[in-house]
Amino acid sequence: MQQHLTLRSGISSLAAMLGLLSVAAPVYQASAADVSVGAGVRTSLVSDKDAGTDFSLNSARIYLSGKASDQIGFMFNTEYNGGKIEPIDAVAQIAFSEKFNIWAGRFLAPTDRANLYGPYYSSHWGVYEDGVQDGYAFVTTGRSDGVAYWGQFDKVKLSAGVFDVPSTKGATPASGNEAMYAARAQVDLWDAEGGYYLNGTYYGDKDLLAFGVSTNVIGDESSYVFDALMEKKLANSGVVTLEGEYAKYEGFSGGYTGTKSDGYYVLAAYLFPAKVGPGKFQVLAKHASTDFTPTDTWSTNEFDLNYILKQFNARVSAFYIKSDKDVGADSTKYGLGLQIQM
Repeated sequence: MQQHLTLRSGISSLAAMLGLLSVAAPVYQASAADVSVGAGVRTSLVSDKDAGTDFSLNSARIYLSGKASDQIGFMFNTEYNGGKIEPIDAVAQIAFSEKFNIWAGRFLAPTDRANLYGPYYSSHWGVYEDGVQDGYAFVTTGRSDGVAYWGQFDKVKLSAGVFDVPSTKGATPASGNEAMYAARAQVDLWDAEGGYYLNGTYYGDKDLLAFGVSTNVIGDESSYVFDALMEKKLANSGVVTLEGEYAKYEGFSGGYTGTKSDGYYVLAAYLFPAKVGPGKFQVLAKHASTDFTPTDTWSTNEFDLNYILKQFNARVSAFYIKSDKDVGADSTKYGLGLQIQM
């Protein structure tokens, strides 16, 4: 509880500092050009051998961001989830320089690449269905409330922060502590990858070879993750994508069963160079395996045929996902997914 009070005191102090900054700074009137509004929808038709066929609205989001000045900005994103709309990102952003940024509010803590790109910026459809990705404590949709630093040093990116851990939502840590400490480091060996949030693919816009390591700690509970992404545009304009992750969770594992897990996934994709109609086809395969303490083991295989019309803003996915479990029901499903963003 002392950690919880200390965290709240720290965030309150930051808020006071921001208040002083706003008094000292000259008055700045935001214009319509300083605010950006967008939206996204993911919907699918899925056939499951046990559950039958179902049409689902997987996700619907509204994006709002803007600037109060050159150094001060905000981000506010919502998610339609379970019949209600709730905030997922609500962030005050201070950018002193490319090497020194402060975010405070609700957002994704420094974690692995898969958590930082989420479903809308992944290359595959079945994000977070493998028992490996997104095993963290969170309030909603992977987000946590807290404050973090991040900085871009040419081809090295560093981030670290402290966050509340909710006692009634997401993963409740067995230790009872209510502060989560998170950190991530990433090195890019080819093109540099800017920004705090990441992508699972760039569809050939970057030649990327990136390696990341991250950790989250809640008392005596922790996670350790190593991730990598390689993407290369070939001479024929086709694009090869290779992604992998190893994750070890000690004491908490998000919405998954068990309190400890040790797993990995590997993913390979190829975007064909030739256009077919307005878009291009991409083939993708992913394999994941996770061991949960004490008895459960998951093995998941996914195969996608994606039709890319406008990268993340318009794409269609035909997918097949099979999960085999030692404990609980196996799952085999296939379907058609549509993603639209603006």
